[in-house]
Amino acid sequence: MSLLQQIHTGRRPSPPRFVIYGTEGIGKSTTASQAPNPIFIPTEDGLDQIDCASFPLATSLANVEAALQSLIQDQHDFESVVIDSLDWLERLIWDALCEQYGVASIEKVDGGYARGYTHALTHWRRVLDALNTLRSRRGMCIVLLAHAKVEKFEDPESAAYDRYSPRLHKHATALVNEWADAVLFATRKIITKTEETGFNRERTIASGLGKDGGERVLRCVGSPACVAKNRFDLPAELPLSWTALMQAMASPPTAATSPPAAA
Repeated sequence: MSLLQQIHTGRRPSPPRFVIYGTEGIGKSTTASQAPNPIFIPTEDGLDQIDCASFPLATSLANVEAALQSLIQDQHDFESVVIDSLDWLERLIWDALCEQYGVASIEKVDGGYARGYTHALTHWRRVLDALNTLRSRRGMCIVLLAHAKVEKFEDPESAAYDRYSPRLHKHATALVNEWADAVLFATRKIITKTEETGFNRERTIASGLGKDGGERVLRCVGSPACVAKNRFDLPAELPLSWTALMQAMASPPTAATSPPAAA
């Protein structure tokens, strides 16, 4: 068969690859547990209050890779795989490199000079390749969870500003974000208002928080406030729930609600 005979036209529906990141306790794991028949690979301890199937807590990179290989090779009925969380997985990757090079810190791997962070990408690619295999061979949806951090972004077109991003080293963040079909930021929608306090002074207060601290939402499009993207023509904001995410993916995009998809 020639290459011309192998050309594919039209859309190719495949299970999605999500990265969902946010602050502690926002509901990332609960949302992921609503995915179709999920199996968790936990790298941090925090699933006790969630009704889900999970492998034993992974305390090494080898544990994570063994779980992925088991899902690839063994018979099972799971339809989604969740790694909870990426930032704790990164620590396991760094631990493996420190053991390999006989050093106590990722900063000292292979003589230092940030070589450890570059070597870590090899392990990241191996994990992502295994997830791609689960997606292509087993038809599994991929959900990767991470905590958020605030980073200073040096924008060449404006002054530097702070924004939320996954709590990973910048090299790992770039690799994972490019690989994923959607990077979604879980946060609370907080409305602020300004009121006068007298003596020509004002203060800004949060309003409309409710008893749970504000409506929980997913930011689906990047902005100066956060790193986000999607390839599904999702609206800029959705309620933080798996049902709302799936409904938005199934709905045709409209000019009023959907900005152009990110690459």
